[in-house]
Amino acid sequence: MRNEAPESVAVVGLGYVGCVTAACLAHLGHRVVGVDRDQHKVDAVLSGRAPFYEPGLEALVCSGMSAGRLSATTSLEEALRASDIALICVGTPSERNGNLNLEQLRRVCSEIGAHTEVRGRPLIAAVRSTVFPGVCEEVVMPRVGAAAVVANPEFLREGAAVRDFMEPSLVVVGGAEAPAVDRVARLYQPLGVAPCCVSLRTAEMIKYACNAFHAVKIAFANEVGSLAAAAGIDANEVLATLCNDTRLNISSAYLKPGFAFGGSCLPKDLRALAYRAARLDLRLPLLENVLASNEQHLRRAIDSVMDLPARRVGIFGLAFKEDTDDLRESPVVALIEFLIGKGRDLRIFDPQIRLENIYGSNRGFLFSAVPHIERLMVASFDELSASSDHLVIAQRPSAAFAERIAASGLPVLDLTVVRRR
Repeated sequence: MRNEAPESVAVVGLGYVGCVTAACLAHLGHRVVGVDRDQHKVDAVLSGRAPFYEPGLEALVCSGMSAGRLSATTSLEEALRASDIALICVGTPSERNGNLNLEQLRRVCSEIGAHTEVRGRPLIAAVRSTVFPGVCEEVVMPRVGAAAVVANPEFLREGAAVRDFMEPSLVVVGGAEAPAVDRVARLYQPLGVAPCCVSLRTAEMIKYACNAFHAVKIAFANEVGSLAAAAGIDANEVLATLCNDTRLNISSAYLKPGFAFGGSCLPKDLRALAYRAARLDLRLPLLENVLASNEQHLRRAIDSVMDLPARRVGIFGLAFKEDTDDLRESPVVALIEFLIGKGRDLRIFDPQIRLENIYGSNRGFLFSAVPHIERLMVASFDELSASSDHLVIAQRPSAAFAERIAASGLPVLDLTVVRRR
């Protein structure tokens, strides 16, 4: 597997990420020099050995050195002179308070900046280290001088890092300068995976989103497994069967930020799980706090509506989601209840709801929360828009209603989309 247009790359840092990155890029045909202040790591690479154990790594280091495509040095200046792209792979460990320790990153970026002052050709500084959104703009850019800055987070697991690099499920490159982004993305062209080219901060955030999601999945499996085992149920059978559903469970379903959840199932079942776990002397912090997380998300939505300058507010949607008339535990009802208490002048329209058709527990929940709901509901979207200064979208509208909302000319706050603050 070779790259048709090999690049000259400096990989700064020869730890687990850096050494694997250097060896694999050399295997793809690039000319790579690894840089590290640790003489032991440099000597290991120069002698064709991996400086630590990682399956498959030593063979790649050896072949890269033998082919003359991989080398190593303790001199960053030497490495940069021979390179057009610098992949920064230094450690960003945790401080005691949980913040990132960026000491190594600051030092390396300052050295790169000093080099670019006397450099006669462009340099791209691509950050593969895990950094919080904003670090590239606030820490890296001010220090690297004329170098173009790109975020290129790694997704390598120790013990499977070589395979993860050579068979990637995700390649992310972020930056504001398209030529630099494209050039870094082409490093991975032989792997046959279309890179996700995004903004700088998005690339930084994606790494954290992925790791957080992995941690949540592990914690979820452990909590469900613990509860199943305590109830005398085969936990492996439960979770293996859960994974058979690739339409809702193991899929992109629900992985879209929007409004809080509600309805007759999710809140009720989460409460029941927490109650039963407590009866079995089990604490399940993840599952116990899902409802609390949902409440906080609803609170953020309420605050955003309260920040609107308009007093006459039209709310599109009343049920807990679109295409249903189920009002039980609808977050919109909680939103309306709060806004009424704060004196907002409200009108509400839901295409699927006619109050005369609501009965049973559905009706009981609604009228208990908002006794005067009949005075607030309108029968058509035209009536809603005519009586409002601002529209709040609380459930995803159909294409037809989306057009009418846009044509109304009213300012819109869409709670189904999480907005940039």
